[in-house]
Amino acid sequence: SMKTCSKSQHTLSISAAPEFFAGDAGAPNQQQNTSSKETSMEEGVKRWVVDISKWDPLPHQFSIALSLLPPQQHSSVTRFFKTQDQKRALISRMLQYALLHDLIKSNNPFLFTIKTTSQGKPFLDLQDYDKLGITFPNFNFNVSHHGDYVAIASEPLCLVGIDIVSFDIPHGETVADFIHSFESYFSSLEWDNILNAPTSNHVLIQFYRYWSLKEAYVKAMGSGLIEGLNKVEFSHTNWTNISATMDGKLMDLWRFWLIELGERHCVAIARGPPKSADISYISTLKKVDFTEHEYNTGLHLPNVDFVELSVEQLVSILQKAFDCENRG
Repeated sequence: SMKTCSKSQHTLSISAAPEFFAGDAGAPNQQQNTSSKETSMEEGVKRWVVDISKWDPLPHQFSIALSLLPPQQHSSVTRFFKTQDQKRALISRMLQYALLHDLIKSNNPFLFTIKTTSQGKPFLDLQDYDKLGITFPNFNFNVSHHGDYVAIASEPLCLVGIDIVSFDIPHGETVADFIHSFESYFSSLEWDNILNAPTSNHVLIQFYRYWSLKEAYVKAMGSGLIEGLNKVEFSHTNWTNISATMDGKLMDLWRFWLIELGERHCVAIARGPPKSADISYISTLKKVDFTEHEYNTGLHLPNVDFVELSVEQLVSILQKAFDCENRG
């Protein structure tokens, strides 16, 4: 089954086909047979997305999927009242565990626990980092869900932030009413660009694209704070070559991407310096200080296309990890 996502002007074809699953643990294997340090760093750059709109599990199917997570994670899924919110929370956590299993090729599903900071950013405990033999200088990851999609992004060195937005508005509100309350988070130039879009639908989409970039930036740092975001101003060429300035100064230690997901969603990715991490997050990081050369190696790694996985594929990645453990 082929999916296509338009990536700005380019069309990127995302295959949810089995060839992604030829390798260990049935997971997407990118960049095999690498020897140089830089190429092996590329294996830490992962982008996975799941469309949950097609997944309508029966209660027992939901329970099977939940049972693939460590027991201490279950309440973080079941605490939600709405099924839709439980689904998003479950898939978000499954993505985190599946991505780590793919990375470490581990056969023990409970060998590690993913924790969250006081601001809600997930991280891998540093003791687990070493125990799992992860060799990346500063591996970290981030998740997002909105509308039909749940996604995860990881980086071997830079901070990573990801934010998905669904281009919709609260029921009964006009676009103008809805976006008005957010004006203080945007620079005057950004706000003009939003309001000058040709139709109210375009206004909404422009608003959400800028908003997702700002959110990805905040989430990369692991900060819950969105004050002062009007000082961070994004520039772009048709949403490619995205750059940001803060108080007019180019933020050249950061890189940003915006990718369309289907017709009504987009996802923003931010990559930035570990030393910018929020106080609640910085202590979870493996390494914060890098030389300029080391940091630039991480900053300029290729950004990879999203691999679209089905829920069934996620389940099978985690089940394989279980089977190996139970056989061993």
